[in-house]
Amino acid sequence: MAVTAEMVRDLRDRSGAGIMDCKEALRESNGDMDGAMDYLRKKGLSKAAKKAGRDASEGCVSSYIHSGGKIGVLMEVNCETDFVARNELFQNLVKDVAMHIAAVNPGYLSPEDVPSAELEKEKAILAEQAKESGKPEAVIPKIVEGRLAKFYEERCLLKQKFVKDPDVSIEDLIKAKISELGENIVIRRFTRYQLGGN
Repeated sequence: MAVTAEMVRDLRDRSGAGIMDCKEALRESNGDMDGAMDYLRKKGLSKAAKKAGRDASEGCVSSYIHSGGKIGVLMEVNCETDFVARNELFQNLVKDVAMHIAAVNPGYLSPEDVPSAELEKEKAILAEQAKESGKPEAVIPKIVEGRLAKFYEERCLLKQKFVKDPDVSIEDLIKAKISELGENIVIRRFTRYQLGGN
């Protein structure tokens, strides 16, 4: 199927990708717009993975106050250049993640940040639950592993489903912005405050 300039323009408007990437995506998907969008997303995520190792020492410290001043978030998000740190897309990402933290209250940034003592305790509880439900001893480690993934999704920011789009995790949201902005982006740390909380 011939790829027209109008198709390329339409895909570019929908995706924000470059003209050549849009042409390639439409050729690969035989002109199917949804297929081309999928192609661009996959390509973007693989590009993002390559950028993830690069040094990110610029960025910003940002605050977000929610719920009439009852919840506040302070966070540091890094990128590679001051130019991107001032970019509206980057600033919107920071604001969205801070709002997510205010709403969902993650305990940790990533699974690697969960203290080993808490992780071992959680594994023991999950194993006991599996035994109590009569599961065979041989499958309990697999069940624990599956339920740990759910634990990480509930407690770790990067694994959580984004409150504004539950089809996307925070990790995937960041990868998409890495692809879009062409720089590595790293959430370094965050603190959530709640009025009257600990």
